[in-house]
Amino acid sequence: MPVPEHRAREHSQRRRLIISAARELAESKGWGAVTTRRLAEHIECSQPVLYKHFKNKDAVVREVALEGFAELAATLRDARTATGPSDGRLGALARAYTDFAEANAAVYEAMFTLSTDLVAGRHGSPQPLDEVFDEFRTALAPPAGGHRPDTAPEVVWSALHGMVVLRGCGLLGPGQEAERLELLVARFLPPVGPAQGCAR
Repeated sequence: MPVPEHRAREHSQRRRLIISAARELAESKGWGAVTTRRLAEHIECSQPVLYKHFKNKDAVVREVALEGFAELAATLRDARTATGPSDGRLGALARAYTDFAEANAAVYEAMFTLSTDLVAGRHGSPQPLDEVFDEFRTALAPPAGGHRPDTAPEVVWSALHGMVVLRGCGLLGPGQEAERLELLVARFLPPVGPAQGCAR
């Protein structure tokens, strides 16, 4: 293998190790325990070597957040496409979202709570963020009530995120998650009734 190619592969592998170590430490001990020194010790390299890959902890958190958005987008896509009727897609997506947040608490924190420069909904926003939002758009298409296409996806995502955060803070009663999701989803399903535009 040519030397430049070998070095590029080593660089990529070490970068991957750093991200995995950050996730592992954050999940087991919280983000406060994640420092560049501990990350370097965890992957058995020096801090100067680590700084060749990430300039500081914030840069590591940003990469973990991006990875989390990519994983969330894939999770939502799988849930949506595995559901048959269109009116069941939103419920499947909502459950997949809250399950992901619960199973990946530290990653979710990096995605939404810790300080990063990630911004969605603007030109040039990172692709994984756009893909998450696109899953909400697809599950809610077509838009109801004459609202712009992004309004319902924004409201549903906001509501799900609020549920996740409030549940994590202990401010929502336990054992009622399914009922809350059912109520939220019901508000955004198209009304069942006679076809619109038919003569009486």
